Amino acid sequence: MMAGSGSGDPAVAGGLARHIPVLVRPAVEYLAVRDGGIYIDATFGAGGYTSAILAAADCRVIGIDRDQSAVARGADLVDAAGGRLVLVEGRFSDLEAVARSCGHEAADGVVFDLGVSSMQLEEAERGFSFRLDGPLDMRMGGDGPSAADVVAAASERDLAAIIAILGEERHARAVARAIVAARRDGAIRTTRALAEIVGRVVHPRPGTIHPATRTFQALRILVNEELVELAQALAAAERLLRPGGRLVVVAFHSLEDRIVKTFLAGRSRRGGASRHLPEAAHPAPTFRILTGRPVTPDEAETAVNPRARSAKLRAAERTAAPAGKDISRDLLPRLPSLEDIVSGRRR
Repeated sequence: MMAGSGSGDPAVAGGLARHIPVLVRPAVEYLAVRDGGIYIDATFGAGGYTSAILAAADCRVIGIDRDQSAVARGADLVDAAGGRLVLVEGRFSDLEAVARSCGHEAADGVVFDLGVSSMQLEEAERGFSFRLDGPLDMRMGGDGPSAADVVAAASERDLAAIIAILGEERHARAVARAIVAARRDGAIRTTRALAEIVGRVVHPRPGTIHPATRTFQALRILVNEELVELAQALAAAERLLRPGGRLVVVAFHSLEDRIVKTFLAGRSRRGGASRHLPEAAHPAPTFRILTGRPVTPDEAETAVNPRARSAKLRAAERTAAPAGKDISRDLLPRLPSLEDIVSGRRR
């Protein structure tokens, strides 16, 4: 599974993680997997969803992951699939181009399992976890600025906004001040160093999450541009899915779920024009929502996998209407770009 990134999940950055697919059964059911179908597992991870899709029908799957190690670990699954699985290293926002590079102009289903994987949390050198001391990295793909670069370059104002919005941290201003004060004495290069800085100003009640959890979550989302990727990936899925194709998204963070909910709500109803204009002026819905309310794990699943408790699954079916205009920018919270932050232009 993708480890939960919800603010109530202690395993986001610090707990032991075991890779268990979340809501995999309803995800496959909503995909309506059929023989001969083409399906995109846009966040391959350890292949839990891919394995379930391949087992459900004589179909083909294209798995995408920006983490080179995840693609390498999937080699055995590729061999076992007997030509029905292709794994591609890349961003899931590029799923449309990836599918076409594999010879497919349309797909019957796309599934997203959002967040950071359990395996990434367990690798100290990746810098996602403060449970294991390591470099303050957090990059899923290994390219671009790291979390250490953001911590070193961002202004106090921008740090506070990032931590408040992406981490939903009530003490964001205090955390930002503490980081800026600490970096005057030397660069903040390790996960443990940052966790200790945050721990000096955030004092949670006993039994709640580690004080650094939300700050680490915010930096990870920013460094990997996860919300930007999601908004762009939703638009790409809309363009790629054939009529009757299914989109399934499992989110663990309220910001992720809000983006998915807003996108599907806007694409599933007529709107954007005056009610006084002719009917033809209204854009036709591109999706039919299949989940009136998000599907959540039952008690049995959360008992086996506590991290699953923050998961929400939303599903929709593609109509025959042309894809709508790109609204990905409108779905995102107002924050400075990663490039502007690390370039120093925001100081």
